[in-house]
Amino acid sequence: MNKKQSRQHLWGRTALAATLSLAGATGAQAYTSSDGSFELYGFVENATYVRKDKGLSKFRNTLQMEMSKKFNVGGFFSSLSLNTTLRGSYDGVYDLNSDEYGKDAGGAIMLESTFSGGPAAVPHGSGIVSTGLAFFGFDTAANPNAGLIVLGENTHATDGGVAFGVPVRPCDVDNRGCLAGYMDASLDELRFPEFNDRLDFLREFYLDGDIGFNNGDTLNIRLGRQQVVWGRTDLFRVLDVINPVDYSRQNIYDELEDIRIPQWMLNMEYRMGAVGGFEDLNFNLVWNFDKFRPSNLGQGGTPYQILGAGEFFRGMKNCWDYGCTVANFAGLPVPDTTGLAATDFAPGSIGIRQVNLPEWKLDNTQIGFKVEGVFKEVGFSLNYLTYLAQLPTLRGGSVGPAALNNFTGEVQQWPYLIAFDIEFPRIHLFGGSLDLYSDSLKSVFRIEAAYTTGEEFANTLRPELYSKSDVFRYVIGWDRDTFIPFLNDEKAFLISAQIFGQHILDHELEETAGSLAGAPGFGKAGIPDWKDNWIATFLLKGWWNQNRLSPQILAAYDFRAQTAVISPSVDWLISDSWRLIVAANFKFGAGAKKFDDCRSCNPWAPFTATPFHTDPTQPGSVGLSGYEPLGRFRSGPIGMAEAEDEIQVTLRYRF
Repeated sequence: MNKKQSRQHLWGRTALAATLSLAGATGAQAYTSSDGSFELYGFVENATYVRKDKGLSKFRNTLQMEMSKKFNVGGFFSSLSLNTTLRGSYDGVYDLNSDEYGKDAGGAIMLESTFSGGPAAVPHGSGIVSTGLAFFGFDTAANPNAGLIVLGENTHATDGGVAFGVPVRPCDVDNRGCLAGYMDASLDELRFPEFNDRLDFLREFYLDGDIGFNNGDTLNIRLGRQQVVWGRTDLFRVLDVINPVDYSRQNIYDELEDIRIPQWMLNMEYRMGAVGGFEDLNFNLVWNFDKFRPSNLGQGGTPYQILGAGEFFRGMKNCWDYGCTVANFAGLPVPDTTGLAATDFAPGSIGIRQVNLPEWKLDNTQIGFKVEGVFKEVGFSLNYLTYLAQLPTLRGGSVGPAALNNFTGEVQQWPYLIAFDIEFPRIHLFGGSLDLYSDSLKSVFRIEAAYTTGEEFANTLRPELYSKSDVFRYVIGWDRDTFIPFLNDEKAFLISAQIFGQHILDHELEETAGSLAGAPGFGKAGIPDWKDNWIATFLLKGWWNQNRLSPQILAAYDFRAQTAVISPSVDWLISDSWRLIVAANFKFGAGAKKFDDCRSCNPWAPFTATPFHTDPTQPGSVGLSGYEPLGRFRSGPIGMAEAEDEIQVTLRYRF
C-alpha cells in the first residue's frame, strides 16, 4: 500500500469509526451557539440494499455534518455566512459481498463461438487465431482468464453477438482495464468514496453574502464549493446540468441533492424584486472555475453503472492494453456457414487507448447566465450555459488512435475501426423554463426546455464512428394536491407526473446491405440513440399519522425502449430524530436491444470484407448487429438495469 492509499485508508477508517460511535449515541443533539450565530446539525445513516440473484448490493454507512457560521458585518455586506457540509461514508458491500463486487469478484469465463466448425464456447485466450497468424493473439500470462465476467452477462445472453472479458476487481487488486484518472478506483476508494484526491468529503464550503443597495436591490454572492440548481425536474436533467452527477451511488434513483458532485464556483445573483411589469426579476451569473470533473458512471465491478458503461469501458481498455478474445467475431452467418467464431485480438489493435480529461486552464472553465422572474403570475427563466460534456464521447476509426492491423502488422489510423480515445467536447446550452398555476385545475405546470450544440453520438455510418448533432430536450411536469377520500379523507395526496422528451436533430440511421438482403442478424446502421424518445414519470405520495407516515409509489416508463421501473416505499418518521425508509425497486419490459456492432465494418480491407460488401476494398458497415456495445443506448438507463431489482432499507438518525 503506497502513502496515498494509506492516507485514504486512514481517513476512511476514521469516518467509519465516527459513524458507528455516533450511531450509538442516541442522545446526540444539534448545537446552536448562545448568540445564534453558529449551528451544527447532521445525521448518521445506514442504507442496506439486497439485489435479486446477487445478494447484498449496498451496505452504506454515512455520517454527514452541516455547519453554518454567521458573521457580524456592517457597511459593505448586509449579511455574511460560512456554510460547510461534510460527508463521509463506508460501503461494506465490497467486504461483505466481495465475491460479487470486491477483491474476489469474477472468475474464469467462456465466450460464445457460434461457428459450426468449432466448440460452442471457448475460454478467454482460446479464440480461433490464438495460434497461427503472426499478428493475432495475446499473452494469457499478462491477461489471464481470472477475475473476469462476460460483457453484458448481468443483463442479457450473448446470443450470437459481440462480447469479451471484463476485469471486475478493484484497480489496486487487478489493474487491467483501469482508465487513469477516470475509472481507476482502488478498493478503499470504492469503500470510502468521499476520501480521494478531489476531497469529496467536503460537499459544501462556501461564503454566502448579501450586498444591499439604496434602491432595495440585493446582490447575493456565493463563492466556494457548492451545488447550483437551475432545473426543477426529478430523475432526468434538462437545465440542471451545471454540476456533474455521481451515478455510481444508485444509478438515476438517488435524490439529485445527494448525487450532484459539488464544484468550486462563483454564483452571483442580482435581485431586483418587483420592477416594471414584473412581480419579481433576478439576474444570475455562474462561473465554474473548478478543474474539470466528469460524471461518475461507475466502473467495471461496481454495483451501479448507468447504461453499463463502466463494464464496457473497462473491457475495451483491457482489450487495448493486453489483447482480448471477442465472441462471435470471425466469419459471417451466410448460407454456407452457421455463425461466427470467437477471435483473439492482439494488444493495441481494438479497444480504448486512453481518456483525455481536459486540463485546467481558463479556456476550460464553464460559465452560465440566467434571467429569472415572475410576470403576470407566471414564473420563468432564460438560461445559457457553456460547459464541457460530463458524459464521454468515444472518437475512433479514422480519428482514433493508431492501431495494429492484425493481418499485416501495419500501425496507423483505420476508418471504422473500433479503437478509441475518450473525449469531453464543449457544449453550448440555450434554454428556459415556465411555472404556471391553474386555479381551476388546482395544479402547477412546469415546463423546461434546452437546446444544445456540440454534443457527440456514436455513429457506425461515419469512418470516425461518431458524429455531432444539436439536441432539443424538454420536460412538462404536472403537480396537484388531490384528496382520495377512501384512502385518507383528512390529508391530500401529492400527484406528480412528468414527460421528458429528447430530439436529435442531425440523426442518421440507414438500411445496410445486409438488412436489405434480408440476412438474419443484420439491421440498420448509424446513431443508436433514438431520434425521438420520451420517458414518463409518475409519483403518488400520501401522509398519515400527523405526517409521520408517508407511503409513495414512483414509476417511470421509457416509451422507445419499452421498459419501466416502479418503486414503492414507506417513509416513517419514528421520532424527531429517527427515520426509517423501506423501499423496493423493480424493473420490467421488452428486454435488451440490438444494434449494429461494427463487426462488419471492414476496417482492414480487404481481409475483413464480407459477401455483402460490394467492393471488398472499401470499409463501412453492412449492419451485423448484437446487444453489445451499442444496444445499451436503445435500452436506456432503465432497460440496462432491468436485472437490478432490489429491496432497500434505510435507517437515519438526525441530530
